[in-house]
Amino acid sequence: MINNNEIAIDKIIEKLLSVRGCKPGKQVNLTESEIRSICSRAHDILIAQPVLLELEAPIKVCGDVHGQYFDLLRIFEYGGFPPESNYLFMGDYVDRGKQSIETICLLLSYKIKYPENFFLLRGNHECSAINRIYGFYDECKRRYNIKLWKAFSDVFNCLPVAAVIDEKILCMHGGLSPELTSLDQIAKIMRPTEIPDTGLLCDLVWADPDKDSRGWGDNERGVSFTFGQDVLGNFLEKQDLDLICRAHQVVEDGYEFFGKRQLVTVFFAPNYCGEFDNSGAIMNVDESLMCSFQILKSS
Repeated sequence: MINNNEIAIDKIIEKLLSVRGCKPGKQVNLTESEIRSICSRAHDILIAQPVLLELEAPIKVCGDVHGQYFDLLRIFEYGGFPPESNYLFMGDYVDRGKQSIETICLLLSYKIKYPENFFLLRGNHECSAINRIYGFYDECKRRYNIKLWKAFSDVFNCLPVAAVIDEKILCMHGGLSPELTSLDQIAKIMRPTEIPDTGLLCDLVWADPDKDSRGWGDNERGVSFTFGQDVLGNFLEKQDLDLICRAHQVVEDGYEFFGKRQLVTVFFAPNYCGEFDNSGAIMNVDESLMCSFQILKSS
């Protein structure tokens, strides 16, 4: 028996996909009540799932989207629309790009429709203090109202912060933390929560690898730390992990390895903000945990 909720989410997804093939930038104007329904249902699903996800391959892993909605549609055209493929997105859905609302609504709608096949981690922009400044607040205020921005903030405060694929590949938005000695610490992070200015959760969404230094260093972002190849190698060995996959930094080819290929940065938004000539990439993890990359050239 199909319930009304299923029909409603199917209609919302259909509406969001109706601009496929249109000129990039064409808006999808969901009603406020449709968006409130997405936020409410996504909140309940996210809070019921763990803060440290345990996932299985095969899965496609994607980095920052930043409101580049038509590029998000290209991801699904290349990689298969859910549930054809399993997906893990590593945060930074909103800000900077022009269509954060469509972007986050489609991602949350797929989360509602396919809760066991489609996963979303939290990035540093899924934080009210950041997206108040970098575009999402203004987009919500211009197109709807501030109350809707607050409804999205409530959802962001429930997002998981890391995922382990088949006990071997650890994924998060930013990077490691000097406080992190066991994955159990991530599993114990309580939600809902804002992202604090310091500490484990802050580092998971803000930290960066630094090929030019050892140990922990000051991060030029003014938040969190940088970590060297030595820190990375020690952490992987102690945790019996093979690879860290993260996003957070624009890289020219859409993906870039670090530290004896023990860490990979995957960044999705091609031609980021119209200012970079970068490609975007999706990391495909197959059943044997072989990683390959699909590249989307800047359009």
